[in-house]
Amino acid sequence: MFEAQTKDRPESFPIVIVGTGFSGIAIGVMLKKAGIDSFTILEKADDIGGTWRDNTYPGAACDVPSHLYSFSFEPKADWSSSFSPQQEIQDYLRHCVEKYDLARHMRFAAEVTGAEFDEASGTWTVSVEGHAPLRARAVVLGNGALSIPSLPNIPGLEEFAGKLFHSARWDHGYDLEGKTVAVIGTGASSIQFVPQIAPKVGKLNLFQRTPPWIVPKGDRAMRTWEKLLFRLVRPIHWLYRAFIYWLYESRALGFVVDPRIMRFAEKLAKRHLESGVKDPALRAKLTPSYTMGCKRILMSNDYYPALARPNVDVVTDGIERITRDGVLTKNGVEHRVDAIICGTGFTASEYLAPLTLIGRSGRNLNDVIQEKPQSYLGITVNGFPNLFLLMGPNTGLGHNSMIFMIEAQARYAVQAIAAMRRRRLRFIDVRENVQASFSERLQAKLHHTVWSSGCRSWYLKDGHNVTLWPSFTFAYWWHTRRLALADYELVAEPQAEAYPAGIPAVNA
Repeated sequence: MFEAQTKDRPESFPIVIVGTGFSGIAIGVMLKKAGIDSFTILEKADDIGGTWRDNTYPGAACDVPSHLYSFSFEPKADWSSSFSPQQEIQDYLRHCVEKYDLARHMRFAAEVTGAEFDEASGTWTVSVEGHAPLRARAVVLGNGALSIPSLPNIPGLEEFAGKLFHSARWDHGYDLEGKTVAVIGTGASSIQFVPQIAPKVGKLNLFQRTPPWIVPKGDRAMRTWEKLLFRLVRPIHWLYRAFIYWLYESRALGFVVDPRIMRFAEKLAKRHLESGVKDPALRAKLTPSYTMGCKRILMSNDYYPALARPNVDVVTDGIERITRDGVLTKNGVEHRVDAIICGTGFTASEYLAPLTLIGRSGRNLNDVIQEKPQSYLGITVNGFPNLFLLMGPNTGLGHNSMIFMIEAQARYAVQAIAAMRRRRLRFIDVRENVQASFSERLQAKLHHTVWSSGCRSWYLKDGHNVTLWPSFTFAYWWHTRRLALADYELVAEPQAEAYPAGIPAVNA
């Protein structure tokens, strides 16, 4: 039987966690540190890693320094480079799973399709594809905003007779050698894989809608003596990590305090473009016309030189449709290609869409967020008790490490779960007025940020920023450092025996 992990004792408190990326692993470790062992982590795939399991395209790497893109409770002294490649990050997550004994809590090939809250018992019934449902006192969603690939909404995509795939579903069995390839999109993935495939393909047509701002990437191999020093003298490693944190945190000044500061960074980016692209016509195509930071700032040392290769053509004419043989642009030119690679990112603002989450009064979370895109701290939503979001609405970043945010959210969720257990609460539900007040303040701040300066980006949904945190990360830490139970409606268990031993899975 597919059951939630529980302790066979009265205070048993089954918890279901969705996802085995950074979020799912963080909350698992923190629950254990809090003495809570009654949880199950459900993973739809057959391995851990989330984003770092799925994105295996050539050149896949992090654009946040390695020593900051890692858990504060599990620092890694021997990163191979200052910006880690995909495989090393996934190996780091495997290490965390092994060290903190999380594997026995994990269930793979277990895709969560939805959950429904029962107010009378204060439990969620979690639907799992191919398995009996689970009943849980609390549900933590760590499925992540960068988990669902976004294919471009271009007519004729299904008619293409050649090879078509998304960068997050890279087909390593397809040989690109000598092929004519179309790449659609110029985001964070494309600027990493384009330089890797450009020397191999016969011809590469890069279809660009809006050029990104790109700055140099200070990547280098970590020296042997540095690794040894960080391992033997932990305070120095902590200081190095702190230095990186405050260096990146200072970038928020241009994002959320005064966007005019970004003009200085724009000068650096333009010099980087000029050094990598000598052709004035190509350089004009690659020069952004919007304020730096309005869309995601990218980092690369080899993207511009790759576009300057004789076998690479940057196409800025809009795409009319995909044909059987290639890409037809709006100027009437058909670009015949053997393969199309979509580097078009993820449906970040709709990452909860595949889940049917039914809360109090039968309300569907997707409908609620669609009508009124609000949450409290990006972690809880009124009407959905005992449900905690990690990397939820308006907790994304444009300037620092998401791992810092994930840890803050996980700590907050653990505090809530611990309080429920300690006070024998049936459920807690964030108060509607608390959520509304928080959301009002958040949106007011967003109006003065660089993201509201007039560009189109995946940060926005219907012109509404539901993705980013409009302040410093230390401000978010301050808001989440301590759970305020006064912010929540608290409903106690009426019975003395609140938590029967080992609540079983609900039969289908």
